[in-house]
Amino acid sequence: MPRKKLLYIGILWLFLLLFGGTAGYMFIESASFLDALFMTVITITTIGYSEHVPLSEKGRIFTIFLALGGAGYFFYVLALISEFIVSQTVENLWGKKMEKEIANLRNHCILCGFGRIGKNIYEFIKTEIPVVVVEKHPEVIKELQGKKILFVEGDATLEETLIKAGIERAKALIAALGEDAENVYITITARNLNSNLYILSRADNPKVEKKLYQVGADKVVSPYIIGARKMALALLKPNVMDFLEVASPELKLSLQMEEVIVSPKSFLAGKTLAQSKIRDLTEAIILAIKRADGTMIFNPSPSTVIEEYDILIALGEKDKLDTLDKLAKGKLSL
Repeated sequence: MPRKKLLYIGILWLFLLLFGGTAGYMFIESASFLDALFMTVITITTIGYSEHVPLSEKGRIFTIFLALGGAGYFFYVLALISEFIVSQTVENLWGKKMEKEIANLRNHCILCGFGRIGKNIYEFIKTEIPVVVVEKHPEVIKELQGKKILFVEGDATLEETLIKAGIERAKALIAALGEDAENVYITITARNLNSNLYILSRADNPKVEKKLYQVGADKVVSPYIIGARKMALALLKPNVMDFLEVASPELKLSLQMEEVIVSPKSFLAGKTLAQSKIRDLTEAIILAIKRADGTMIFNPSPSTVIEEYDILIALGEKDKLDTLDKLAKGKLSL
């Protein structure tokens, strides 16, 4: 149960003890309001004064239950205080541990915003790259603490917040807040702090997309447009949609699409697709090649030469794509 509700229960309990005890003594023993209140307070606090109001048999029975209720109340308060101290200690220990982990991170991703879209992004990428969430809403912070997710509490548009998240050492940043203006500010701030950072930004308004590119975003995505395209594709070309779903990485199926960068150390550099024997070694299909200058070659022919820093977009089984990645990085050769 939330701590605030437990506190409300404690306040209500105390009020009922005071009100019920005072009313009880006034009704049973015909005591005045002040005498009844005084008798109630010394009973529930177990002070132990002599009976300020002479008690009848009914009055003594009432006092017994009132005293038990008072003792129970103070045990309840003691439990609340103990729980608060323990939880604060645990939170402080976790906070210090988390700060150390964030300080040691390299090539991680900073996710700004943990709303509906941010949560899904986190679930998709958390196994592939370390993630630090930047969030300012207290209720979301509690959720992050409960799930032991690395986070920085603060405004993602401020430099000091992004610096705490390790932006100088980060590989990527995702601006996934619900306000386009905030995503623009985050992009500007992030780009000024790290010129090599890959910035992916959300834009709900298509008119904001151009501005985000102008201020430094590498890629801008509109969740509503993407959702609309997928729904339209599911209606007009359901088989194509089924194929894309099968090859979607988040589904964790054997058939996936992947992109790998060709290192200068790789034996693939300088060879044609036919000479590389990628198909024989990995059974992967090269769907496209993106050159270092941004040129995209779709459905490359066997005579297409693989160059250094090319990005190979491949379709295949997950374990075979891992082999292709090792070949591209030069960690494996013929």
